Formats: sequence, structure tokens, C-alpha cells
Amino acid sequence: MRWQGNRESDNVEDVRNDARGGGGPGMSFGGRGFGLGSVAIALVASYFLGVNPLTVLNMLGGGGGMSAPAPAHQPAASRSQTPANDEQTRFVSTVLADTEDVWRELFKQAGGQYQDPRLVLFRGSVPTACGQGQAATGPFYCPGDHKVYIDLGFYDVLRDRLGAPGDFAQAYVIAHEVGHHVQNLLGTSAKVDEMRQRLSKTQYNAMSVRLELQADCYAGVWAHHAQQARQVIEAGDVEEAMNAAAQIGDDTLQRNASGHVSPESFTHGSSQQRMTWFKRGMASGDMRQCNTFAKDAV
Repeated sequence: MRWQGNRESDNVEDVRNDARGGGGPGMSFGGRGFGLGSVAIALVASYFLGVNPLTVLNMLGGGGGMSAPAPAHQPAASRSQTPANDEQTRFVSTVLADTEDVWRELFKQAGGQYQDPRLVLFRGSVPTACGQGQAATGPFYCPGDHKVYIDLGFYDVLRDRLGAPGDFAQAYVIAHEVGHHVQNLLGTSAKVDEMRQRLSKTQYNAMSVRLELQADCYAGVWAHHAQQARQVIEAGDVEEAMNAAAQIGDDTLQRNASGHVSPESFTHGSSQQRMTWFKRGMASGDMRQCNTFAKDAV
């Protein structure tokens, strides 16, 4: 990916040396925090804690201890520190800046105004408006404070544990989380969350899948326009992103963890679905092509 020398975002907070991390309530997925990286919990928990990966995937679907609500006064990570000047930090700052440029223009063309999210670099755990975020959940977006959170150690998990190396795979992760921010600004995520009390667990899981696939499509929309404007994509980059989408599909994770696949417990979509919607967004560059909530879209 051609990113060196491009603009870096000012909307980055580095709280990796902030002593306020750790403890506190679990991440509130009932709230709801959105994370492409949440699919990595199953592998991490299985490896380090001996927890059945399917149990963790089930918890992410709305049950279990991780759905505990966050206190109303829960503080967000607020100490804005200058991000470390290392290559990985510069990379995520540059990718975030690129998403800002793309979505500002797309919102402007639609007659709206894009509100930039902030990206928080943390280590281990971090207080957020959605509860206490944990590195084990991977990158996530909190609609309560309009922030994307990432422990950069997740990229090691992505490469070594999930089999998805490459800088464009890493950029896809950020673009997906920013896609959740776009959904938040458009009111999509709020509408889905309102359905939680009216739907069965299986039905809500199905809605969650549509939400996640739309974020994948929005990531593709970003890639389309970033390439058109700045020619950031190099040979092999698209394959890296597609591989990442495939490796974090619910069916692939479940099959690798237990040898069995339970479609009714999917919360993010199958590998094929994730690749298809990312590809659709990238091919069209059109948000209107990302309507995963249409009757026969999924």
C-alpha cells in the first residue's frame, strides 16, 4: 500500500502509557460497541484462557457477561497525547486521514457534513463511553464517544493467529471500524440497536450480520475512492483485504475452532459474504450499493 508521505490525521489519541487502563466493567456490546476485531476474541480466549470459542462467539451475539450495560458516567479516554512517531503509528494515522478525506467528500456530495471520528491507541484496556474496552476484543468503534479504539498488538494477532498479513489488510480493519462510525452518523446503528428488545437472539444476530456487512461494504467504498484520488493500492493489496475478510468470517472462525458451523449464531457474516460486500463497495464506490438491509441482500 502506498501510504508514506500522505497526510496524517490530527484525530489520534495515544493513551498507551495512561495508567487509567484495566479493571472496570466489560465492554458493553448491548450499548453497542462495534468491532471487526471482536471476531478474534474466540481464538484469543481459546488460546490463553481455555474458553470454548463458540461460547465467546455466542456472547458477542448478545448473551453472556459482555452485554452488561456501561455506567452512565463512564469516562471516555480523554487525555490527548501526541502519538508516538513510529512507523505503525504513522501508518494508522495516515489511513485514518485517508478515510477522513474520502468520507468528508462523500458526505459533502450528499449535502451533509462528515464528523471525523477520533482514533485511540491503547494498550491492554481502556475506559470508553461504551464501557471498559479490552485489547482481547480487537479494534472496535464506540458510538457513545465517536471513537475507534485499537491496541496495535491486534495486527500481530491478525497476521500470526488469523493468517491475514499485509498493510492493506490492516487498513481494511480501520476502514471497517470507520464504516461503523458512518453508520452511527446516518442513524443506522441506532435503528438496529432499537430492535434488540423486539427480536429473538437469532433474529438480532441476523440484523447484526447485516450491520457488519454494510461496514465491510463501506470499507470497500473507502478503498475505491482512496485509489481514485491517491493511487494507494499496490499489487496484492486487494488480495490482502479479501483474505482478511475471509479469515474473520464467522463460518471460518467456527470451523477452525470446533469443526462445526452454526449459521444461526453468526454475528458478522460468512467469509463469502464479507468478501462479497467489501468487493461490491470497492467496485462501485457508491454507498447506495451497500444496502445490506434490503429484503434479499443477505
